Amino acid sequence: MDINKALRLAIDTGKVHVGVKQSHKAADSEAAKLIIVASNCPKESAEKLKESRSPVHSFSGNNAALGAACGKPFPISAVAILDGGKSDILSLKAD
Repeated sequence: MDINKALRLAIDTGKVHVGVKQSHKAADSEAAKLIIVASNCPKESAEKLKESRSPVHSFSGNNAALGAACGKPFPISAVAILDGGKSDILSLKAD
């Protein structure tokens, strides 16, 4: 699976929260079905997300690459997938 294409399709057809704060809210409310964390996400934030009940996948690129994969012109450290839409992104395995 091409994670970049799957992520873009999930953003276009599903429900996705972008950013660490929004990802924390989705994880705390147990609404997130999957959380994707950039390799250079702040350690404290990444640990808190990994302690949640939501599965967490570590993105191989940094936050600039994750932002580009989301089609955004700014870096993104975390993305919470609430609904995958037409994407198969939810089949990613948690780390």
